Amino acid sequence: MSHMRLALSLAGRALGSVSPNPAVGAVVVKDGEVIGRGWTRPPGREHAEVVALRQVGRRAAGASLYTTLEPCNHFGRTKPCTEAVIAAGIEEVYAAIRDPNPNVTGGGLERLAEAGVHVRVGDQAEAAGRMIEAYLKHSTTGMPFVTAKFAASLDGKIATRAGDSKWITADRARRETHRLRATSDAIMAGVNTVLVDDPLLTARDRKGNANERQPLRVIVDSRGRTPPKARLLSEPGHTLIAVAQADSAAADKLTDVGAEVVEVPGDDGSVDLEGMLRRLGAKGICGVMVEGGGALLGSLFDLGLVDKVVAFVAPTIIGGQGAPSPVGGLGVERLSDAVRLDRLRVARFGPDVCIIGYC
Repeated sequence: MSHMRLALSLAGRALGSVSPNPAVGAVVVKDGEVIGRGWTRPPGREHAEVVALRQVGRRAAGASLYTTLEPCNHFGRTKPCTEAVIAAGIEEVYAAIRDPNPNVTGGGLERLAEAGVHVRVGDQAEAAGRMIEAYLKHSTTGMPFVTAKFAASLDGKIATRAGDSKWITADRARRETHRLRATSDAIMAGVNTVLVDDPLLTARDRKGNANERQPLRVIVDSRGRTPPKARLLSEPGHTLIAVAQADSAAADKLTDVGAEVVEVPGDDGSVDLEGMLRRLGAKGICGVMVEGGGALLGSLFDLGLVDKVVAFVAPTIIGGQGAPSPVGGLGVERLSDAVRLDRLRVARFGPDVCIIGYC
């Protein structure tokens, strides 16, 4: 494994626990030997480069540092990583990608170069960018990175005409869904999904136990129909219910069971989805995974708010004109206007296929 690939694998250990900071991995190499390893700690604690440098102490002098993201050069809750790199006597820094955050934007590498450190950029850039794609969008736009995730049969159905949807995909695909949830800042669903399926919307381990850290659950519920007894409201973590207009009695009942109810009115009496996402971004939510239903996904696609699609396809034929599909909304009239994904990847999870692409 190359040194940068090792740094990327270390960065993966930070996913799901460091947002709104990026998940970064760092490796210190001297005379061809890896002598230090680090990954980003939770907000307010050390960045990956500092963790790796502290492991090696004085041995860092004359060594090379491989990091998946340009070292920061500003004071936040921690001191600049560039100063730690310079003080340690690092001779070369290899960064996979530059940091587009306005607080960094090349300043980290420039600072290192000014101090006589040799800098190189670009190794494993695509993989590094994919690792922190939510951070990259949020840090430059203030908006969360939106992933549309769904599971469908081979003929494009998410349930039977009678509404039975458990389970379209097999165990391995469902385990991957829990992994994706664990690395997201928020999970979003529409109120119809809550009313029909009564889901938990939690991230769970292989044994089915709820993870200690849970993403924020966001329910898009224009008229405030979420039942106070919905199972997700008694699960670990926090739930935000976005309404177009809050009925005070209904809102009080939801607040009494621990939910946060916020009004985000749109022009047509429904929730302003773009406004809601902007509010989530302001709360430090970098990545949102949307799990349905078809009306919510359709509206997000109609508004051009989806960045990425993760579609699990099961080798099953359901049939039925009344069986629902994963994406509703208005859709398009001409195929030339259809959303076409690029940067496609295909993975297998047991009998199921997962298609991943970007809008």
